Amino acid sequence: MPAPADAPAPADAPAPADAPAPAVGGHAEDRDTRPQYVLPLVVRLERTDPPARTDALETSARAVLTLLADPRVTEPDGEWAERVAAWEDARIRKVVRRARGGEWRKAGELPGITVTGPGGAEVRVFPPVPLDGWPKELAKLQVSGTDLDDPEPPGPAPEGVPVLWLNPALEMSAGKTMAQTGHAAQLAWWELDGPQREKWAAAGFPLAVRTAPTTDWPALTDGRLPVVRDAGFTEIAPGLTVALEGGTVYCPTPRLQRSRPH
Repeated sequence: MPAPADAPAPADAPAPADAPAPAVGGHAEDRDTRPQYVLPLVVRLERTDPPARTDALETSARAVLTLLADPRVTEPDGEWAERVAAWEDARIRKVVRRARGGEWRKAGELPGITVTGPGGAEVRVFPPVPLDGWPKELAKLQVSGTDLDDPEPPGPAPEGVPVLWLNPALEMSAGKTMAQTGHAAQLAWWELDGPQREKWAAAGFPLAVRTAPTTDWPALTDGRLPVVRDAGFTEIAPGLTVALEGGTVYCPTPRLQRSRPH
């Protein structure tokens, strides 16, 4: 599968900590002339009880999948179907903001879906909004500086699930990395047929996010697997950020035939 195309933001757009995202298809010039949308995600980040980084990254990916599988998107007359279609027809952008306390409660009053990770991370995803038309409750939330840590290194990925492998050479904020894992999850969704999507959705979209071993990264990005390519407008230089390796039970997208622990 070819790598997804970069989606640079307009010159007058702010520089949030989201990755210029994969685009669906067609010429870049065509996508740039269409109305531009962004998919907002908000992570709950309380001062006294922040989520673990890996839990937040995995929950962000699952939030994107949950929205894509929602009947309000998948049904032809769904409430969000037209907006998601317009978003996918242009440049695909995701922006991760953070909220706590009253900000989080107000964000929860807007139409969207909150997904909770096994460790308690909470991410709310909203239907796409125009690039310059954010709801005021979301527009005021902070983008930069979303940094999280794992109390303990994550263990091996569970058997049978897809793994979103992070580029080991990059240092990204948690917010930017959450956008990247959301992009990779969307690539996974596009790879699957209807029954495969239904099976994965019914199980709650199990997946894993791990940093790739340095020795594995060349094989993960040699063209056999879907990858996310960042255009380099924020935090990092242009290049590959996430490789999607399919699972054996859920999301059976391409995977490497080699012996190594997840």
